Amino acid sequence: MAPVRRLVIDVLKPHDPPLLAFSQRLTETDSVEAVSVSLIELDQEVQNVKVTLEGSDLDFEAVEETVEGLSGTVHSVDEVACGEYVVEDRPTPQDG
Repeated sequence: MAPVRRLVIDVLKPHDPPLLAFSQRLTETDSVEAVSVSLIELDQEVQNVKVTLEGSDLDFEAVEETVEGLSGTVHSVDEVACGEYVVEDRPTPQDG
């Protein structure tokens, strides 16, 4: 099976831990080499964040366990890149 190189997931998390600590904890997950977290929506009790993870062979189950251990929930997997390298998204004629 081809290795997973990039995952983009939608996560709902409480305010605690803050984004910095949340991001740092995700980078400590086995198979994760880099993380980027963007705040999408904020309300009084939770934050909706977009999490981009990269590695040479990401383990989704380990990532999901880490998120849940931080009291978060993975709502969806929004992007996956697999194979020898990451194919960057480029405009095509279908994009209009």
